Amino acid sequence: MADEEVVFEDAVEAISILESTPEMKIRKISTDQRVPLDEAMVEAKKAVDLFFNNKFTEAKDSLEPKADRSFYHALGNGTFEFLQAIMTYQPKDMERASNVLKSAIEVCNAYRRKTSIAESLGRMVKKADYDAYTEEEVHAELAYAECLQLKAVLTFTEDETLMSFVKGGMKLRSCFQSYKECWQILQNRDVSTDKHTMHFESGVRMGVGAFNLMISMLPAKVLKLLEFIGFSSSRSYGLEELERGYNLENSMRRILCAMVLLGNHLIMAYVLGTGEGDLKLADRIVTEQLQLYPDGVWFLFFKGRLEFVKCNIDEAIRWYTMSWKSQNIWPQFHHICYWELTWSHCFKQEWRTAVEFMSKLVLESKWSKCIYAYMKCAFLLMLGDRMTSRERDEVNALMRELPQWKQRIAGKSLPMEKFSVKKSARFINQKNSLCLPGLEMILVWNGIRILGKDWNCIEGMYRIADVEATEIQNQRQGDKFYHDNLALALLLKGTCLRHMKSPLQAEDTLIDCIDLESKIIEDTYIIPYAMVELGLMFIEHGKRDQGKVLLEKARSNYKGYSLESRLHFRIHSTFNDLKNAGDLPQ
Repeated sequence: MADEEVVFEDAVEAISILESTPEMKIRKISTDQRVPLDEAMVEAKKAVDLFFNNKFTEAKDSLEPKADRSFYHALGNGTFEFLQAIMTYQPKDMERASNVLKSAIEVCNAYRRKTSIAESLGRMVKKADYDAYTEEEVHAELAYAECLQLKAVLTFTEDETLMSFVKGGMKLRSCFQSYKECWQILQNRDVSTDKHTMHFESGVRMGVGAFNLMISMLPAKVLKLLEFIGFSSSRSYGLEELERGYNLENSMRRILCAMVLLGNHLIMAYVLGTGEGDLKLADRIVTEQLQLYPDGVWFLFFKGRLEFVKCNIDEAIRWYTMSWKSQNIWPQFHHICYWELTWSHCFKQEWRTAVEFMSKLVLESKWSKCIYAYMKCAFLLMLGDRMTSRERDEVNALMRELPQWKQRIAGKSLPMEKFSVKKSARFINQKNSLCLPGLEMILVWNGIRILGKDWNCIEGMYRIADVEATEIQNQRQGDKFYHDNLALALLLKGTCLRHMKSPLQAEDTLIDCIDLESKIIEDTYIIPYAMVELGLMFIEHGKRDQGKVLLEKARSNYKGYSLESRLHFRIHSTFNDLKNAGDLPQ
């Protein structure tokens, strides 16, 4: 390991990892109160197995009694509270998780190695002697980094003040520094007498890998700021480290590496990217984990997601349903399955079934009633003349109510909520109608690229868009939103044609869409989105220079339109892929 180098170039002087954060309470845990490392790791591993076998309450109960005197119990207990808070998004759960994690950080810090001022000064001129650390101190450093990471994420979402961003950023940077320290320990420590090296190594590789992956996804202007304050990243390196961590069989954090890898290859790659996830690796991980946890809600879900991104929609529905029905302790996980089942039925144009699942989310989920309500309306409107009078009345009522449900998180409105509110106003201004709102949702959620893997699915969507475009063109151009609606129909049609491998027709259609730019009144997002579709198609067909020009034009020349950041993530992802393929300078 000594020959390896981590991609963690820091732009500023390293802050001593041994320093406590100013707000941290110094906790004393006497020797007789401490839980031995061997015992703590055995009990933590049992809790992990309970958790991934859907025994959430038993897992938490097994850790909580010793969480005030064992850093592994504290870390596990804090992780479970964090997951519950993120899934419920309720203030009381957020506050509880924040307090539990604060306590966990204090417990970890009590176990970390303490050095004198002289020793700290000595580290400025020579490397630390990591062989002087006990194995317990080594693991405490890693647990400390992991707790800081969870607390930082939670701090960003606790309230809307600038102070939350400052505190979150400081915690994230402290976490970053702590992972760097763990990496140095992994590279420079003699582990011949350590009993739990594999567990430590998998955790370090998971942390380093996740940091590199997470930061690499951010747009260029954000990356520049992060690099200035000390962060840097490499997506490929991050994925390599996560896979190395996963390949350490029987290591306690192997399953966490699995979760991050599956989240990237099956979710983030398709929501924010333009390329494919590593489906072969994802298939291997899901298969191996389902053998260990055959009824586990998480891996049943990921199996459904794997089939979904392959556009094996019936299989996706089967696995999502199994995941949903595998447990009733966390109803919030049902909501994740309802969300995925909604899209699965949309892809099959089973609009009423999609509406059934979205109705459950409107009633039960606390995440965004505004988005759920709009999407329910959008899918009902796809029924057209098949809508009942009761359904039409419900759409009319929801469209007028949903603006009041728009929320602010971390000081900002959610872009998709703002989009939903704009569309509800448009519905009212357009005599209670919208142009293909269900297909528009599939487009902006980046679903057409998945639909394109199944001819029947993509052709069905193309036919709807083609008919709508023709009907709009046959209308009188005096309608206020004539060009907005026509541009949307052409964007949908051209995107379908791109994925149907009809590049010439797709190019003509997307150019026709872009030519409407000066005539669009509200839906200004359509033009940069169309440019990106055209640019991606040029790149796919060998016209890389033309494609890159269009992507750069979409990124630089258009500002302030709906869902701008979502498109910038896709552009950033494409440029990253081109850079990794050698088509852009490093």
